[in-house]
Amino acid sequence: MTEGPSHLGVDIGGTKVALRVEAGARCLAETVFAWGPRHDAERDLAQLARHVREFCARLDAPPGAVGVAMPATVGPDGQVTAWPSRPEWTGTDLSAALRTLVPGAPVAWADDGDLGALAEARAADCADLLYVGVGTGVGGGLVLRGALCPGLGRGSFEIGHTVVELDGPRCVCGRRGCLQATASGPATLRRAALLRGGDVGYDVLRQAWHDELPWAVTALRRTCRALAAAAVGVQELVHPRLLLLGGGFASGLPGLPDLLAEQLADLARPGHPPLPVRPAALGALSSLHGAVELARLTAP
Repeated sequence: MTEGPSHLGVDIGGTKVALRVEAGARCLAETVFAWGPRHDAERDLAQLARHVREFCARLDAPPGAVGVAMPATVGPDGQVTAWPSRPEWTGTDLSAALRTLVPGAPVAWADDGDLGALAEARAADCADLLYVGVGTGVGGGLVLRGALCPGLGRGSFEIGHTVVELDGPRCVCGRRGCLQATASGPATLRRAALLRGGDVGYDVLRQAWHDELPWAVTALRRTCRALAAAAVGVQELVHPRLLLLGGGFASGLPGLPDLLAEQLADLARPGHPPLPVRPAALGALSSLHGAVELARLTAP
């Protein structure tokens, strides 16, 4: 039997979903499943509910609360307004759908980047922290005085859609110059392929980065330059004390935080020291841990 209530975290992604349940600081179970063939949101939600039900059946008692990390843009009314990775979810009443996941348990959801920041701030013991996650897109979150900014229910911290190049590449959101359009994993790989003159997969880029091949270094330097431009803007406005770089793409490239630190130093103003940079402690699992933390905050 477990001691005390358990809390379920659900990290919904474009290709897979991760589930984790904790009691206190102890992980009771964790699993990942891939989405089936793309049809519509109703089938996706039915698949999600089935996996959550089967997952919870392994526990001694149902979780006391559920926290959900969500990459889609969700309006104040709880409806999905945009999710480029799974556009068929547009218009879905997310609030209503998530309330049925674990009958009787309160459910809360928030942006996956925000929750990643919350978990990383706890892990780093830093109350004023900027987290940037580079993966299929660019997400992130801001924690000020130990709380998410702008705060639950007030929208997400969309650093990936800050404009860093007015005439930059087209973003999936339709606008030009978003950070995500230059610094995401796919954008970096496309740039590396152009510089190399041939296709570049992630493993090839990682090895070339390790070997310090010029095309790989140049591709990643532009990625870090864009990340630094966005981070400097945040620093000028709200003065976080630390920047943590994570996400599945960035976490697999040792030394990338050092390159980002160089770019931040190059953009620093006299009398204003650059923002310190460290690799995120939780890697690709930050949003999942943040979802568990949200469940704790939601529990009665």
